[in-house]
This record gives sequence, structure tokens and C-alpha cells, in this order.
Amino acid sequence: MSTNGKGDKRLVADRRYPKSAAKPAAAPRKTRRKPAARKVRRGPLGWIAAFVRWILRLAFRVTAVIVLVAGLILGAMVWSTSTTLPEYQALLDGRARGSVTMLDADGRIFALRGSQFGGAVTVDSVSVHLKNAVIATEDKRFYSHFGVSPRGVAGAVRINLSEGRGPLSGHGGSTITQQTAKLICLGREYDPTEWKSEADYVADCRQSSLQRKAREAIFAMAMEVKYSKDQILSIYLNRAYMGAGAYGAEAAAQRYFGKPAGALNPSESAMVAGLLTAPSRLAPTANLKRSQDRAATVLRLMNEQGFLSDADAAHWQANPASLSSDSQSLDGGYFGDWVMQTGPDFLTRDTTEDVIISTTLDPRIQRATAEAVNKVFSEKVRDGSKAEVAVVVMSADGAVRAMVGGRDTDASGVFNRATQAVRQTGSAFKPFVYATALELGYSPLDTVVDEPFCMSIPGSGRWCPENYTNDFRGRVTLTDALKHSLNIPAVRVSESVGRDLVMRVAADFGIDRALQDTPALALGASEATLLEMTGAYAGILNGGSSVTPYGLRELRIKGDDTPLMGTGGGIAERVIRRDAAEQLTWMMEKVVSEGTGRRAALPDRAVAGKTGTSQEARDAWFVGFTADYVTGVWMGYDDNTPLSGVTGGGLPAEIWQAVMLRVNEGLPPRPLPMQAPAPSQVQQAPQQSPERAPTAAAPSRAERETVLEQLLRSILGGN
Repeated sequence: MSTNGKGDKRLVADRRYPKSAAKPAAAPRKTRRKPAARKVRRGPLGWIAAFVRWILRLAFRVTAVIVLVAGLILGAMVWSTSTTLPEYQALLDGRARGSVTMLDADGRIFALRGSQFGGAVTVDSVSVHLKNAVIATEDKRFYSHFGVSPRGVAGAVRINLSEGRGPLSGHGGSTITQQTAKLICLGREYDPTEWKSEADYVADCRQSSLQRKAREAIFAMAMEVKYSKDQILSIYLNRAYMGAGAYGAEAAAQRYFGKPAGALNPSESAMVAGLLTAPSRLAPTANLKRSQDRAATVLRLMNEQGFLSDADAAHWQANPASLSSDSQSLDGGYFGDWVMQTGPDFLTRDTTEDVIISTTLDPRIQRATAEAVNKVFSEKVRDGSKAEVAVVVMSADGAVRAMVGGRDTDASGVFNRATQAVRQTGSAFKPFVYATALELGYSPLDTVVDEPFCMSIPGSGRWCPENYTNDFRGRVTLTDALKHSLNIPAVRVSESVGRDLVMRVAADFGIDRALQDTPALALGASEATLLEMTGAYAGILNGGSSVTPYGLRELRIKGDDTPLMGTGGGIAERVIRRDAAEQLTWMMEKVVSEGTGRRAALPDRAVAGKTGTSQEARDAWFVGFTADYVTGVWMGYDDNTPLSGVTGGGLPAEIWQAVMLRVNEGLPPRPLPMQAPAPSQVQQAPQQSPERAPTAAAPSRAERETVLEQLLRSILGGN
């Protein structure tokens, strides 16, 4: 390689390329200097903000620690509780521990109580529709929560507060798991040595205090740890009460539809699931229409939650479930409830045996009574009225033949106004005033003065009774005074013969519930139940002997022919002479044929009775009898609201007539056991002048008691 002669020069990289293409050397890196710390000056607001931030950070840390500790404690409690739970099969329980079958007077079954049908079921053995209906109705998030639903509890509290109740009163927001925990009483078994009855044990299990709710939540979460969701639901389906004495899904299916729980269609399943909210009130045996309406709501919920298609939901809503023929033949709900209360607990309400009870119920009379009440209320009671009614029909010996305890004429498990409503008797009490006078020898034709009258009552001042019509009739017979229900003559007679004796006669006839020892006693200021009043009138019909109303004739264990107990009632001791009772019946017949009770008159037979209207028309009564039956009717409001335009001689008398027309259908008319007074017996009854004691013509208290005792001893000794 040749050169130019100037010598070899080293080729360097930077000369191979133009200078402009050379990469400039990197500039020396400047060190970033930290700015000098500035002294921050905080004013008062800055210090306050810093303090608040510190408090919040501290609160958060403390809260986090508390939550962590509480979670650990709760987890330990849940785990500890779960270790004490038995295997789930031990909790299934078919609830078939004892049943009561009631027979009417013809020997046919009319009512069932207790666990009539047994057999444990599981989620897999019941109808899938029933499972879905229960979940849709009771707990739609059942398969996703951990035993407690905070959202459900919050919603329930909000609803309760918005409706003016306490946060834990009313809606509970309980999950199915919590309800199951309550049904098994948080694992606490019934111990008869600890509780007076199983009813007390159950009541304690149903408490809803805040402490109880907390224990229930822990127990529910423990169940979720121990059991699967299907196992919990199976326990629930076996334990829940579903009305009409049916515990569990199998019992309800058999009781209402005569089929196993696995064969229920969507409509039947919806009806059974709907009962869980209020089993006694919604039971189809109590009110089929109300139960069907509730089932329609359940079907809608099933549709909304995807368990039923629109078409299926519409189909089953249009074809609601109905009772089986066997269930439809059962009636006498109020009567059956009353019989259960009159027998011993260990053989009725708390029985562990299968018991058969023969009763006095007449199915024909029961149906006739219910039909009459329904007819009168549908035709003569205004729409929307909440007035209630009760009717009792019995024989002269106290045997109850029919009972209606409310406008739902064949309900069971609800308030029975015939036996549980204690109400003022009003003028229906007056026959016992005149019974006392007749027993002391007075005649129905004796006279008493009806004129303005006042008395001085110690501690209350002057008391001036008035007649309902606010007029006065002058001198009237005792019969006229009773048939026109005059108040002033009744008070005069009561004070003259002795209020103490009136109280004694009334009590002996069965009206002994805290009788008020005041002049107003004669006007029915004291209280009684309809059953007591009807029983007392039965004593007048039978000739003056008291009766104990009864419905139970015989009780025995199923499969055993030897009765364990017999009739618990019937005719007892004589209260007044037979001729006094027959004269009183004659006077009471005038009440119906000529007086305030005309609307109760029957076309083919004599009737004796008495109207009654309590103070401010809060209660209206008609109690009366033919030769065969005694019937009592009461009307009023449960909350004591005064009746509007109703007195004992109005709707109660009309209901009485409607009932007795049907009851006496086909029976030959028989004369009443009454005795007209002889005109020669007429005398002036002792009077009581205003502000004065009884006149000298009236016997003294000692003389009255002596006469009454002698009469009773001679009568009882002769019989």
C-alpha cells in the first residue's frame, strides 16, 4: 500500500466522521442539593387538625383491635357451641308424641289436636315445590348467608321503627337457621321437673330479648358450622308448627290434603309454606279463603325468585289448593279448643299418648248455628264492621251442643269469645234478681213502683238509676218490670230482698265472677262469660238446679276400652224451688211474647229469655230457651267500642231466632216448664223509698236468710 510520503498517520474514530456527528461529551452530573429545612409554624387550627388526625388514627387502630378480638371471641364461642351439637338425625323429630281425637255425640271424628301424623322428612323427600316455597317465603338468601343475615335484621328494625314499634318488636329478620335454633330451644331439652308444663317451656324458648337474640345468633352460626344447609332446612321442615295441630311438613300435608309431603303440587306447597307466618290464623281449616290468599302471595314470591315460570305461577294462582274431603268434614274448632282446656293437661294439651275424647257436640246443631250466624252477618251487619259474636247452645243439664266463638264460625287456636271474653251482663242479669224474690215467696204479680229514685252510696254520693227509655210507668208488676227491662224496679227489688241474697243466688247459678256489691248489681254491672250465662239460664230451665257446663263425656287412651275419666259437669245442687223456677220461666216467656225480646219469638213453640245491653251499649245479649235447648248470644267489639244502634233485643235476638229455627227443625214442639201465678197470691211488693232503708213490710236480713236456708234444706232433704 503506497503513501504520500508525509508519513503514516494514525486513523482515529473521531476523524472518520464529521465533527457535527460526534456525540457530545456528557455534562458533569449536578448534585441536587436538599433545600434547607423550613421551620413550620402551626397556628391553632393546625394543631387542632393534627390532634383530630391523631385521634382518628388511634380510634381506627383501637377499633381494629376490638373487632379482631371480638371476632376471635365470637369464633371461639361459635366453634365451642358447634362441638356440643348432636348429629342432625337426632334433631329431625317427627313431633308425633301424642294426639287427641275428638268424637261428636254421634261417635264421628270432628276435631283433631296434637301430633296426629308423624314421620320425619328431609329436603330430598319433600316436594321440591315445598322446599322452594319455604325458601321464597322465609329466607330467600338461605343458601348464601352464614346463619345470620345483617341485611335482614337491619330491614326488620327499619320496618319496626317505621311502624311505631320497638326495634325488636314485630318483624324479626330471622333466617331459617335462626328460626330452627329457636324451634329446638337453642339445644335446651324439655325437663318436666324444671317446668310446670311444656307450654311454659315453649314460651320461654320464644322470648325475643336482646340477650336471647344474641345467643340465638351464636347458636345459628354454630349450626351452620356443624350441619349442611339441607340438613338445617330438614330440621326446620320437621319442627315448624303448621296449624290445626300439625307439626312438620308431613303432618300438614296429611292433615290438609290427605297426601304425603313429597306429593304436594305448587299450590299446596305454597299454602303450607304460607302457614309459617301465622299458623293458627292462616290454617285452611280455620279460614280457607284467607289461606288461599296467602298462598297466592307465596306463588308470586316463588315466581319473582325464579322458582316458577310466569305461566305456572298464573296457573296455580287460578287453581288454589283446597282441603281434602276428610279435612272438610272436620268442624267445631272453638268447641274442640274449649274441650282441650277443660281436660287435664297431661291427657290433652301436653299428652304423650294417643287420646280419644267423646264429647257432647251435636254436628247438626253446630252446622245450624254457624249457618245462622253467617246469614245474619251477611245480610244485616254493615260492611267493614268489626263487631264480633259468640253463640252457645246447650241442653238443660249443661251439655254443650254447639259453640261459635267469633265471626270466623269454625276457627281453632284463636280467641274464643264464648269462653274467654268476660263482659258486663247488663239486663241479662235481672232474672237472678227476680229469682231471689220468688224464692222468698213473692209472686210474679206483686207490684213495685217505677218512679224517680235515688240512693246515697257511701264513698260515691247520690246514685239515681234511670230506665233505658227515660220514662216512668208508676206501679207495675214484677212481670211487667222484667218484660220491659225496667231498671228502677229491678234496683228496688234487689235492695228490698237483700243484695247479699241476690249475689248468693246468682253465684249458685254460676255467675260468681267477682260480683259487685253495689246497687248497680241489679243492672248487670258485674261480668261473666257467655258460657257462664248460658249455663245459669239452663239452671232456670231445669227447674232451679245449678249446672256445670261440660263438653267432655269420656276420655280414654286409644286402643283401651276403659275410660280414664268421665263427664266433668252436669246438674248440681238446687238453687231455688222448682215452683219459683217455673214462675220465673213464665215471667221470662212474657219478655219474648210481649216485651223487649219479641224478635226472638219462634212461630211454633214458646220461648223464654232476656235481653241485655251493658253500659254505653258495649255489650248486647240475648239468652233464652225452649223446652229442649238453652242458647246464649253475645255481640260486641273486642276493644269495648260501643255498638252503634244495637241492643240485646235487636241483632242478638235475631241471631238467637235464626239459630233456634234451625236447631228445632224437625223437633216436635213441647211446652215450657212454666207456672202461671194464682191471682190470689197478689200483694204489694216491699218498696224502698228514696234515701231510706226498706219499709217495715220487708223481711229483715236475718229473716230472709232463715227462710231461704229452711227452704233449701227442705228441698234438698226431700230430693
